[in-house]
Amino acid sequence: MKPVLIRQHGATGPPSVLAEWLRDRSIPAVVHPAYLGFPAPDPEPFSFIASLGSPLSPKEATEPAVVDELRLIDKALDADVPVLGLCFGGQALAVALGGTVEPAERPELGWFEVETRDPDLIARGPWLQWHFDRFTVPEGATELATSDVGSQAFSYGRNLGLQFHPESRVEQAVGWARKDAAQNRFAKHGITDAVALAEAGRDHQEAAVRAAYDLFDGFWARVQGEEGK
Repeated sequence: MKPVLIRQHGATGPPSVLAEWLRDRSIPAVVHPAYLGFPAPDPEPFSFIASLGSPLSPKEATEPAVVDELRLIDKALDADVPVLGLCFGGQALAVALGGTVEPAERPELGWFEVETRDPDLIARGPWLQWHFDRFTVPEGATELATSDVGSQAFSYGRNLGLQFHPESRVEQAVGWARKDAAQNRFAKHGITDAVALAEAGRDHQEAAVRAAYDLFDGFWARVQGEEGK
């Protein structure tokens, strides 16, 4: 079985639930610390590419890390290696397919339900969200979920782009909240306690993990050709 390539874009954004699911399904995986500056490998030896969240945005088109990720996704698409994009990864997948990334009307920080058009794949949630931008759905893609802020999920063949974080737990979100607070990212949005927004997911965590497993199972079925193309 070909391994999965996981692209981790920051020290505070490990694969967490995704890594647990891969172990439970006996699917081999390689976690690639892209944030340390290592160049992206050739995508062809992998069963799929999982591109995780990042403090950067695909809008930062001259950032070497963004250039490298978009190039990797382009190569994966050309080689028919499926991509699972999560938050930044979902935005990067959208851009690679011709969509755009733009500032959201307001950030989604915390735990939110989505309006889903494919509940077997994507449950309503609540899902962990932590983003200030949003993607537009590329031409030819199928929108699978939305919120009142924007699109939350799309599929394109066997590829899946998400705006939310099924791979992450409360602990990661608390770390993001503290880091963003230190960078004064919340003041203009009137948010005074982002840590509390992250901690509010304690009541949802177990259900979110179960929903994430269902989502990853459904994506894996597409990777194996049971759905999608």
